[in-house]
Amino acid sequence: MKACLAALKVIESWGVKHIYGLPAGSLNAEMDMLYEEKSNIEFIQVRHEEVGALAASMQPKFSGNIGVVLGSGGPGATHLMNGLYDAREDGVPMLAIIGTRPQKELNLDGFQELSQNPIYSDVSEYNVRVAYAEQLPKIIDRAIREAITKGGIATIEVPVDFGWEEIDNASWYSSANGYRKPNKPPIDEKDIDKAVSLLEDAKRPVIYAGIGTRGHGEDVIALAEKLKAPVAVTGKNYDTFDFDYEGLIGSTWRVGWKSANEIIEEADTILFAGSDFPFAESTGVFEGKKFIQIDIDASRLGKRRSVDAAILGDAAEAIRKITEKIEQKDESSWYRACLANNRNWREYMNRLEIKKEGDLQAYQIFNAVNRYANENAIYSIDVGNVTQNSVRHLHLTPKNLWRTSPKFATMGCGLPGALAAKLEFPDRQTWNLSGDGGFGMVMQDVVTFVQHKLPSIHVVFSNMMFGFIKREQEETNEHLYFGVDFTEPVDYAKIAEAQGAVGYTINSIDEIDEVFAKAMEAEKAGKVVVIDANITNEQPIPVEALRLDTKYYSKEEVKAYKDRFEAWDLKPFRKFLEEEGLSSIKE
Repeated sequence: MKACLAALKVIESWGVKHIYGLPAGSLNAEMDMLYEEKSNIEFIQVRHEEVGALAASMQPKFSGNIGVVLGSGGPGATHLMNGLYDAREDGVPMLAIIGTRPQKELNLDGFQELSQNPIYSDVSEYNVRVAYAEQLPKIIDRAIREAITKGGIATIEVPVDFGWEEIDNASWYSSANGYRKPNKPPIDEKDIDKAVSLLEDAKRPVIYAGIGTRGHGEDVIALAEKLKAPVAVTGKNYDTFDFDYEGLIGSTWRVGWKSANEIIEEADTILFAGSDFPFAESTGVFEGKKFIQIDIDASRLGKRRSVDAAILGDAAEAIRKITEKIEQKDESSWYRACLANNRNWREYMNRLEIKKEGDLQAYQIFNAVNRYANENAIYSIDVGNVTQNSVRHLHLTPKNLWRTSPKFATMGCGLPGALAAKLEFPDRQTWNLSGDGGFGMVMQDVVTFVQHKLPSIHVVFSNMMFGFIKREQEETNEHLYFGVDFTEPVDYAKIAEAQGAVGYTINSIDEIDEVFAKAMEAEKAGKVVVIDANITNEQPIPVEALRLDTKYYSKEEVKAYKDRFEAWDLKPFRKFLEEEGLSSIKE
């Protein structure tokens, strides 16, 4: 058997159904064998290697299955880097197969030859060049095993001539049938008791539910109801909970909710479950509070701040144990104040979404998505204001899947993510929600959806700027707004049509329903749909820098803030605390 065919059969044995990439001279052996195996594994031809790498990174985020991408020697391989780092930062498994010159041409400074192995040393958990043909399937097998076990990147460089060499059938095998997931560490009951004691004594508890609780929202809510504590979430864990759950207060800091930022600040005890909030040190958001941390990875305990109680183990299991031992709490003034503050914020979000008059904003488009999307729709979210708006205005339930690039936060991930999601879940409605900045980076691959017959809906929020970055410049720069505004509009609907998709444009609120109705019909008919929504360029309200309280800001400052963000009915959390006879920790 040819070495590359054996390697492909190893890849298939691990459950891989798709390989992303572009053909190239240094990948010709792989392409030759992919043709032979096309009934078992599908080659997804993308128009840019970065799109392939990002799709391979997003694939395990949606399905848990390892993503595989090809990169040709030299420029094709280096184009993969963004997707590789995205996968590394989110701890998801990915295999990158890198082509290179034939073995006899190596180290001669040949065409497109790079010293590639060192390039991938930082991003990879496993990074080798195949030394001889018979080794190829063995190395591929180990690479997949390492990537899955360690939750990271395996990068394999393959001289192109090895792929065609004949090897003995007895010289290779797959270890896929022998792979077992590691057992979860046993939880120490003394650690549970310590956490229970701290929570029993807490006057202002909050549960901070990270990705370690994904799929176990009911367990978190059961504890929240017994403890009478609101539930904050990390940005990438929204789809674990029903948006309508009254105790859900969203995530903290900039890509979050007003209620979460204020309530975390006023809390006295945080149950930090399965999370790695990367802004903890820079913001000091958890300082001065009792801190209980649950994590399945011992190296993460105490990573973000010192702990008052640490529990090593599965977050959902630990939460169930805590729930069993903790006493049922009566509804407290703290809990009532939290819920009232949260209702006030939710009413604000809802008012923006249901507006019927005025200029078109992102919020009304999200309202349409909520109304027209299937109840089990999948959402791939690009990075920027669209991320921020999606966690506020996309009404998710555990029936949905919501994924983005949360840690690496790379723009352009929305479209590749939708590609991976639709391939993994062909029977589910798939949405890509992107700003015009992120979509402009990858828009050439709309044709990839058309070519592979992948019906999907792509909404582009066109506001003629890098909005999220513009907001950062407003806060930090002496010379405001340089390099962030677009001077020439782009008609994304026409670009979609030029690639064989269906394109629609929305310019006003009263056009939304007609366009969305047509878009849904087109998607049902098997079409790829792009909706170009020309929204206003104002910023979403900055909940990390609230100016609502006349006790700390002048009446003029508060009025200007409320006028800018249409926040006339928003109240500071202090008001709700005082209504319950409580004072702010600021006093």
